[in-house]
Amino acid sequence: MAIENSLAIPLPVVQEYLADTNPWWIAGREADPEVRHWPKRAYFAPFKRLLDTVDVRRAIVVIGPRRVGKTVMMRQAIQALLADGVPGSRIMLAQMDVPLFAGQTLDSLVRLFIGLHHHRTEGVAHPLYVFFDEIQYLKDWEQHLKVLVDTHPGVRFIATGSAAAALRMKSRESGAGRFSDFILPPLTFSEYLDFCGQAALVTDIAPLDAPRPHYHAPDIGALNAEFINYLNYGGFPEAVMNPAVRQDPRRFLRQDIVDKVLQKDLPSLFGISDAQQLNRFFNVLAYNTGLEVSPAGLSKDTGLPKPRIDEYIEYLEAAFLIKRVHRVAENARRLQRATSFKVYLTNPAVRAALFGILRPQDPALGRLVETAIWSQWLHSPQDIAALHYARWREGRTDYEVDLVGLAAHDQKPRFVVEIKWSDRAVQDPEGELKGLRRFLVQHPKLARAPLVTTLTQTAQRQLDGHTIDFSPSALHCCTIARNLLRQGI
Repeated sequence: MAIENSLAIPLPVVQEYLADTNPWWIAGREADPEVRHWPKRAYFAPFKRLLDTVDVRRAIVVIGPRRVGKTVMMRQAIQALLADGVPGSRIMLAQMDVPLFAGQTLDSLVRLFIGLHHHRTEGVAHPLYVFFDEIQYLKDWEQHLKVLVDTHPGVRFIATGSAAAALRMKSRESGAGRFSDFILPPLTFSEYLDFCGQAALVTDIAPLDAPRPHYHAPDIGALNAEFINYLNYGGFPEAVMNPAVRQDPRRFLRQDIVDKVLQKDLPSLFGISDAQQLNRFFNVLAYNTGLEVSPAGLSKDTGLPKPRIDEYIEYLEAAFLIKRVHRVAENARRLQRATSFKVYLTNPAVRAALFGILRPQDPALGRLVETAIWSQWLHSPQDIAALHYARWREGRTDYEVDLVGLAAHDQKPRFVVEIKWSDRAVQDPEGELKGLRRFLVQHPKLARAPLVTTLTQTAQRQLDGHTIDFSPSALHCCTIARNLLRQGI
């Protein structure tokens, strides 16, 4: 007679692993000693406020690209809960990418947690806090999480996932009204300076409670040097904090961020059969970040059919690897049948990871500077929805303005920015700013003076009856980030 043995992982093994990875279950133990030495993202405070809103029956789903600090922020949140007096036994962290949990459901882990500590969820001072890290490793996770929210009102659920908005897209389908999305993008330039101890390179020169605080760079050379570092690796906390990673950011960023998203996350989530094809397509977009493209042109250059290109762009945007920016004409109107748009990397360091480190005189530096400035606006979904670029043709001449901000109420231009990585426009504004000059003919009354970024110079110039502000690109990049972060994320 055959003897049947269960191949399931024994429950005591799962229990032991959870006890080892949740050291705070023992009184006096902290979440992770190393976490104390890591600086907090600017996003930590709003995340903690959301976590403390226990009267809302929703799971928090932290989404964002790989390696932007989701797991660290989760562990910092656990430390903060312990400091607030929450008993450690009422907090559980389960890392769903661990093979040990492959046969476990979310519900079984929650019930195991409750059973181990004989928890009550009603009539107690603190709710239970259950953290699921890398939740995308569980099939149909969104359905399971929704059920948990419905069946465990005394438990606060927090989950992270690396496939970014791809997870959000799925959650909206099946978890509507049960999930609160919390987006964690790559580091802003301001956060980068804080992380590497160089925040003093940008100083306040206006009251912080002013509508638009102004800043100054006492040493623009030093700020530019850090800005180039930011372009190469500065969007990811580990790359900033770890000297070994900084020495070889290409391997770290490419293997841990780009390759895993393109070869693992997106194919598994969307059923992509040819991951190499997707990878080659993304390489084309990454190399040409900041350039205007069209589905027809991309189809010709890559050999892919247009429907496939539309599909891939949607997936890459869902994974927070790229951002499409739409075009307006000289009258600032969105084109009804636009056949082209710009594609920016959401983090300029991804290009360096794929094609090599940028040097100060690299010909591609200008487009990466433009990419970095656009990427700061990604930290405000409301603001970036109103941002476009202008491009039009008069006779045989093409004109362009890099950034046009439209007012929400009437869709008229509020401000414009021309992005330069040189000082030539300061010396020769008439010759260097032809597109901006033509645009201002139709739009002479902006809410803010037109801005032109430079390499090193800060100045004001009169041009065709308009006052033009000039400010270094690195300083402007930091200014955007600081003002957005101070407004509250």
